[in-house]
Amino acid sequence: MGGEPVVWSGAGDVEARVGTAAAGAATRTWPAPTIAWYGAARAMACAWQPGQLLFVGFDGTRLPPDLRELLASGRVGGVVLFRRNVEDPVQLRRLVAEIHRASPEDAPALVAVDQEGGRVQRLRAPWTEWPPMRQVARAEGPSGAAAVGRALAVECREAGIGWDFAPVCDVDTNPANPVIGDRSFGRDPARVGACASAFVEAMQAEQVAACAKHFPGHGDTELDSHRDLPVLRHDRARLDAVELVPFRAAAQAGVATVMTAHVVFEAVDPKRPATFSPEVLGILRHEIGYDGVVVTDDLEMGAVAGRFAPEAMARGALSAGVDVLLACRSPTLRTELLAALERLPDALVEPAIARVVRLKARFAAPVREAFVRGDFTGPPYDAHRHLARRLSDGGGGGPIVDPTEGPERR
Repeated sequence: MGGEPVVWSGAGDVEARVGTAAAGAATRTWPAPTIAWYGAARAMACAWQPGQLLFVGFDGTRLPPDLRELLASGRVGGVVLFRRNVEDPVQLRRLVAEIHRASPEDAPALVAVDQEGGRVQRLRAPWTEWPPMRQVARAEGPSGAAAVGRALAVECREAGIGWDFAPVCDVDTNPANPVIGDRSFGRDPARVGACASAFVEAMQAEQVAACAKHFPGHGDTELDSHRDLPVLRHDRARLDAVELVPFRAAAQAGVATVMTAHVVFEAVDPKRPATFSPEVLGILRHEIGYDGVVVTDDLEMGAVAGRFAPEAMARGALSAGVDVLLACRSPTLRTELLAALERLPDALVEPAIARVVRLKARFAAPVREAFVRGDFTGPPYDAHRHLARRLSDGGGGGPIVDPTEGPERR
C-alpha cells in the first residue's frame, strides 16, 4: 500500500444503505500508519486540523447542522453518543450514517459510546443488556470478560460505532464510592487487570477500540467527579500496588485508548486533577510506556467545569499528555475548546494528532466500511442474550440508575 492517501469509491448514499445489506461495498486504500504515510496525511487539511482532537456530544436524534459543518471541515474528530440520541436501531443507523457521510475521506469520523454493561449502557433493548462487570468477573472471570468484550464490539461495530469507552479498570476498594462500584471487575487488582486485558483483546480483535478508564484510578473515591472534585491521599506505594495494576495490564494488552480521571492524586500532584497533571500522566506515558491515545473524561463534569477555563483545559490537558478532549453536550464549551485548540502551538498539537490519525487508521476506516456495506446481524442478538443471561448470576431486578447520565445530562 505504500504511503498512498485514503481513497473511497463505490460507497453510494450511506443513508440509503442503513436498512439493508446492500451490494457494492465501499473499497478503500488505507495504508499502515508509517512515517511516510504521516507525511502524506500531514498535507491533508482535514486530517491535521487541531479540531481532530475534539470529540463532542449533542442533544437530539438527528445530527445538528452546525456539527455537520464542523465534521465536514475536519474541525471535530468524532461524536460521542448518549441515550438521549438513541430511539431504535433504524433511527440510530440513520444518525450514524449522517455522521459518517458528513466526515471527509481523509478524516473519517470515529463514533464513540459508553457501552460498559450494567448501569452504563447507552444502547439498551433491543440491543443486548449486559450484567455489571462485577457479576461477569464473579461468574466466569477473564473468559467471561472476553466473551462480553467480543459481543459488545460486534454490536457497536454493526451500529457504526468504532470506539467503546470500556472497560472500567478501577479497582472497587471503597464500598462508599458513589460512581464506580459494580462497574469494576472487582476488588482484587490482579483479577481486575486479568479481566480488563481479556476484554480489551477480545474487543479490539473485532475492530472496535477499547478504552481503559479512569486513569490512574477512581475506585477509592467518596465523591462523584460528575459533581465534585475527588482527592485521593494514598501514597505512591499504594497506587503501584492497587490502582495502577489494571492499567499496566491493559497497556500490556495493547489497549488503544486510556481515559483520565478528574481526580487529584495528592501524593503525585496535589494541585491538579490527573487530566491536567504532567506528573500523573507521566506515570502512564513514561513509566508504563504507553503511546496510545489518551482521552479526557467529559470536560463538562463538575470536577473540572467550574474550576478551569476552556483555554486552560485545552492547554493543560495536552501539555500533560492528553490527546483527545471530550465535550459531551454543550455547544458553547465545544466552541470554546475548539477555539483554544486552534490557538495552541503546532509543537503541542501535532504529536496528539499523529496518535489520533493512527487510531482512526486502525478503527474508524474498518467500522465505516462495514457499516456502509450493511453487515448487520442484529439487533436482537440471540447468542449475546443467552450469554448475558448465563453471566447474570441471579443479579439485577432493581431499578437501573446510570451514574454517568443523570436527568440533567439526558
